[in-house]
Amino acid sequence: MSIKTKNYEPLVLVETAHLSEDEWLEYRKKGIGGSDAAAILGVSPFATARDLYYDKLNLFKGDRYESNWVAKKVGHLLEDLVAEIFHVKTGYKVYQIKKMFYHPQNPFMLADIDYFIDLPNGKTAILEIKTTHYQAKEHWWRDGEETVPVNYEVQGRHYMCVMNMDEVFYCCLYGNSEDDVIIRHIVRDTTYESELIALEEYFWNDYVLKKIPPPYTEDGELILNSVRNYFGTANPNEPPVELSIPMASNISRLLELQAQKRLIDTQSKKLESEMKRIQGRVVAEMGQSCTAVCSVSGETYTVTYNPIRKTVINKDNLIRLQAQHPDIYEDYVTISESRRFYVKRSHEDAA
Repeated sequence: MSIKTKNYEPLVLVETAHLSEDEWLEYRKKGIGGSDAAAILGVSPFATARDLYYDKLNLFKGDRYESNWVAKKVGHLLEDLVAEIFHVKTGYKVYQIKKMFYHPQNPFMLADIDYFIDLPNGKTAILEIKTTHYQAKEHWWRDGEETVPVNYEVQGRHYMCVMNMDEVFYCCLYGNSEDDVIIRHIVRDTTYESELIALEEYFWNDYVLKKIPPPYTEDGELILNSVRNYFGTANPNEPPVELSIPMASNISRLLELQAQKRLIDTQSKKLESEMKRIQGRVVAEMGQSCTAVCSVSGETYTVTYNPIRKTVINKDNLIRLQAQHPDIYEDYVTISESRRFYVKRSHEDAA
């Protein structure tokens, strides 16, 4: 779909100032939001396109639990603070508009903007507030160059499209100081935007409105999490499922990959064994010391072998706790479920 820029204003879907969280979530299901766009493009680290489909149609069967709910909560609580830091750092006026907008030509595209910015040139820009931890701040660089994580970039470009604005700023807090922030800036790209609109339109019209689930194409761990979220816990009493012919072909490919992996694992174990042998000889020479130094061919090396101590309860003590203090055991021990995926090959008898 072509983009008709500079000649439209976003429309208001709802005033959000007095909405409850549940009401706000229901309005989000009326279209595709900025954070949804990354899942549609297959670049979300948190969700698959199928997850988004389930969410829009209220199809989750199990108890949906988001592993990153604490990070989301922290980010929400710190929004005002991060916006204030951005204002102090840049001098730009920032403000909120408590409304959910939608695109007048593509009404399935929604936008609930964190903050807006009054720029010195008289234009308005979008401000996206982000939080992360210190180790993850490296996601804002690629090959030494400043960048925006791809899922956040998609979100910003979705918002520029809905709001008909040309710039998005990001302010990401990763510590507890006003200097522990990352500020980034991107500008509108109408070619990218055309592709984004087409993909979102296809997802909305061909999957959500037709109630046809999109295929799984994402990382395997994301797919497994999606399946667990949708179906809930396993039911051993369910009858066997007859797999489709295309899926049966995937099983054959899986067995081929397993065979290849076994060869690689064999070589890896040999390397690991040699590494352990060298490590053992070095540690034996170190004795009780935690540090060693040496120089070889003009290079100096420092070896550390530091103790890591943690409090644990081993299996025998856990059994003893269950036997002697069952009430305490029941209060503090939880059962987690994991499932083992296994393929057994059998040959059909000749007729």
